[in-house]
Amino acid sequence: MHSHAPVGHVTAAWLALFLLAATAHADDWPQWRGPTRLGVWTETGIVDQFPDEGLKVDWRVPIRPGFAGPVVAGGRVFVLDYLENPGSRTMDGAERLLCLDEETGELLWSREWPTTYRNLLGTFATGPRATPSVDGDRVYVVGAAGMILCVDTETGAVVWQVDTVAEYGTTVPVYGVSSSPLVDGNRLIVVVGGEPDALIVAFDKRTGNEIWRALPLVSETGYSAPMIYESGGARQLILWHPRGVSSLDPENGAVYWEHEWPIGGMTVATPVSTGPYLLVTHFFRGSLMLRLDQDRPAAEELWRGQSRSELPGETDGLHALITTPLIIGDYVYGIGSYGELRCLDARTGERVWETTELVGHERWGAAFFVQHGDRVFVTNDTGELIVARLTPAGYTEIGRTQLLAPATRTRGGATGRWGDRGVVWSHPAYANRHIVMRNDEEIIRVSLAAADYD
Repeated sequence: MHSHAPVGHVTAAWLALFLLAATAHADDWPQWRGPTRLGVWTETGIVDQFPDEGLKVDWRVPIRPGFAGPVVAGGRVFVLDYLENPGSRTMDGAERLLCLDEETGELLWSREWPTTYRNLLGTFATGPRATPSVDGDRVYVVGAAGMILCVDTETGAVVWQVDTVAEYGTTVPVYGVSSSPLVDGNRLIVVVGGEPDALIVAFDKRTGNEIWRALPLVSETGYSAPMIYESGGARQLILWHPRGVSSLDPENGAVYWEHEWPIGGMTVATPVSTGPYLLVTHFFRGSLMLRLDQDRPAAEELWRGQSRSELPGETDGLHALITTPLIIGDYVYGIGSYGELRCLDARTGERVWETTELVGHERWGAAFFVQHGDRVFVTNDTGELIVARLTPAGYTEIGRTQLLAPATRTRGGATGRWGDRGVVWSHPAYANRHIVMRNDEEIIRVSLAAADYD
């Protein structure tokens, strides 16, 4: 059942208030990959070099396990975690949303709800995956078992919630629901995976009522976050799923175009677009590059990877898993299947260079890229923060410092080449000249303001 949120009245001062709010919180990080969802950080006054003694930690707060990255909005930090019930053999427990004071780390409130991870692969049953989205006085979260909640940012009260398993017949994917929700106008757009025709659903963000649903569910739901890019004279909602890539009208869910690329599952990295390029990349199948039509909503295939193997000596192009790549100009930068940082020519898919200096050489190696001017801030899966430049000429490292210990994500019985490796697999937030970062044990806020190191 949905509870109903009050609908506010539009006043003559609405525009002025909106502009004031936008100015006051312009440096927040309210959703997956930042204010624009594009992995771009525009603040000035940021350190040029890391000091030898390390960066200043404002605070550190213990938390429970989770993959979901933190977000920062309106003086608050929001982060999700999970605690399994003691002695549970069916992976029953509770997910939790924490609200912390941005300046002090003080716990302002928490909201907890029961959940079960019994349908998740036990190796990675360690907490929520999807980064929350903050919009005004509401924060929207999606749990790993398919629960959607709209929560009041001030009080932690639940405004509305939708249990997608109960209401849409969602089959929770084996690695857990991972797509971060997208706020667009009055809509909250969520990858639901409901049968038979609700792979993606737009809800009224105020009430939780369904506005539209789209796309058939014919295989696993997938894990990739939906994105909106403007191209061909239209705002296009792009979703990469196990059948291929779909472009929808975000207003009503109508399909603009679809491009088939059946890969079965493991659609994880976020689709990225710059100029005419639209790229998706897969651990086993490599990358697919589409060219967006500039005159109408349409796309054509530019190139695709030919390898069917993840092994480093047998891959072509870019075989990413967790890492969302960057497109800068006519070049792609991303992390391959065993941690290789690779540069590709976006026009052809040809590999320009590669290095293991950034991440190392580990299966499922990962990093999170954020562009900052002509530099890139990177957190890798060993908990380091790195500043570098990425150009067709190569990788140039400016600085590197350890921020968090890599916490082991796998459960005790895991074996194999990656089963016993500690990792940090959560995207950080860059807000108000600080980085906010978490692992399975703690969340920290660290200053990146140049003024703090003069």
